[in-house]
Amino acid sequence: MRRSIFVSVLSVAALGLGLHPADAEPPPGPALPQAAVEGVAAAFGITADQARAQLTAQDDAHRVAGRLPASLRAQSAGQWFDAASGKLTLAVTTAAAADAARASGAEAKLVTRSQADLDRTDDAVRALVGTGVPGVFGWGIDVRDNVVGVSVDRSRKTAATDSFLYRAKELGVRITETTSSPQQQSGTIQTGNPWWPGGESNCSVGFPVTDSAGAKHFLTAGHCTNDRDQAAYGASGQQNRIGTSNVGGTHSVNAREGDMGVVAVTEAGWNLSAAVNTWGEPAITLTGQAEAMVGDRVCHSGNTSHWKCGEVKYTHKSVDYGGGLIIEDLTWTTACSLGGDSGGGWLLGSKATGLHDGGPSKCVENPSDGDMSIFQPVGEALTKWQLKLVTGGGEDDTTAPTAPGNPRSTGTTANSVSLAWDAATDNVGVTGYDVYNGATLATSSAGTSATVTGLNPDTAYTFTIKARDAAGNVSPASSAVSARTQTGGGGTRTLSNGTDYQIRDYQQIFSPITSTLTGQAASQLTVAVTITHTCAEDLGITLLDPKGKGYPLKYSGGATCTAWTGARTFTVPNASSPAGGRWQLRVTDYGPGDTGVLDSWSVTL
Repeated sequence: MRRSIFVSVLSVAALGLGLHPADAEPPPGPALPQAAVEGVAAAFGITADQARAQLTAQDDAHRVAGRLPASLRAQSAGQWFDAASGKLTLAVTTAAAADAARASGAEAKLVTRSQADLDRTDDAVRALVGTGVPGVFGWGIDVRDNVVGVSVDRSRKTAATDSFLYRAKELGVRITETTSSPQQQSGTIQTGNPWWPGGESNCSVGFPVTDSAGAKHFLTAGHCTNDRDQAAYGASGQQNRIGTSNVGGTHSVNAREGDMGVVAVTEAGWNLSAAVNTWGEPAITLTGQAEAMVGDRVCHSGNTSHWKCGEVKYTHKSVDYGGGLIIEDLTWTTACSLGGDSGGGWLLGSKATGLHDGGPSKCVENPSDGDMSIFQPVGEALTKWQLKLVTGGGEDDTTAPTAPGNPRSTGTTANSVSLAWDAATDNVGVTGYDVYNGATLATSSAGTSATVTGLNPDTAYTFTIKARDAAGNVSPASSAVSARTQTGGGGTRTLSNGTDYQIRDYQQIFSPITSTLTGQAASQLTVAVTITHTCAEDLGITLLDPKGKGYPLKYSGGATCTAWTGARTFTVPNASSPAGGRWQLRVTDYGPGDTGVLDSWSVTL
């Protein structure tokens, strides 16, 4: 599962968080974008002063979230902005964690399911969905209700849907049925303006960006940039060319990874503007990038619905648009959107937060899951293609972030060192961190942790960390942190279980391996699985780490059955797990009338 790890650090003045936003006078602080104030007031039927108070409290909640201790984040089962109290709220499973949350300036809600519990259930639902189930269009974690939810369009249900729902209910998920489902919408470089891919219908401009060489581009939806090296125009009828989308076929994604794409601005006369088109409201100047949380008031600009605002209802929720198109880890909101808005920019105050992905065919009051608007978190696109957001009218902000605090080693293997640190602050926003091994750049991270790999066994290393902002300003180095890698065979550590497990129809088996190793596992895991089975397409296989985190290795699904005989090897990239503890291989049979056995499996940590 993709998990966004961007930390938003917002520069706002402190305010009395105990005040109800509807009753409080707006506290002093940075000026809020008037378009956001008016848009939120219209979306929620409140006064401009009440909207201003909510947005100010929301900024403060993000500041509190950015400063939470790592130990408290590890105990949280989710977080959200509560507009009623004006505070960040954390879901926790113990009274001690609740006390720690309150001490950090947040509210706490005691829940029964940990993050690991929710992730296991979410992983099981994704495995059940496979390549798609008729009528099932969304699934993911609802942090406020501490439950995994599945959204179903009852008008598209079949017998296969009923079978899926029967098994999903056994997992304890919440089923929400609707009469509609979302769809991917089609349709100066300024957020919200229209653009035309070739001779197709228009999409909308997301955000202006530059690459490491200073070349101009803009972000938009991946389903608007599917075609390789397609001409992009600023007017219908293939008029007023801007440049080329998806250059080389490597600048567009519209799959499980996300819905995001890049258009290269190559034609003379086109300039990049940090001013967002708010369609009659005062323009908003982009000041940075931030990740939205549940409960946030967000707004988007698109060529069809223009300027619309709403509330974030879910984050990291998957959607199935049909035809085999499943996209994971998207953000769902109550804001109105229409066809032609695709690719347009979503904002959190004056910060870029998302690229419009899809939504309803028409705007409705009090939207159900099937009528919500959906966006792709923008931070993933910036990181994937190493792009820099244009802010402040295109001119640098000249203030560098503060140095990251409290750098520390959180684990070692024979060839890696895992590090963590406290977030830096910036007058606009921190967008990433660079980890140095001595004077050499070792790795980069969007969050407050990283693992440096490729190191030698039994060797001492010294690391420092520097923070970067959207304008490319770099902080002073953190204090140094030293760590020694473990002794042993270069980090290659393979553990196995040779016990046979019978695989039966519609049942799961769990084969354990207990590891006594210390430190972190490798960032890339290798799993070898030997199975004899009459229908490989019926099998879903997941690796579970000692903390219960699931790494899907194989999804079920397929029109015909083929036999599985012998060993297959799977690779898990970007893993983040402790090496020691109980590892498990989970094999789930989703089909009838076949037999098999798990012969053995191994994992290289």
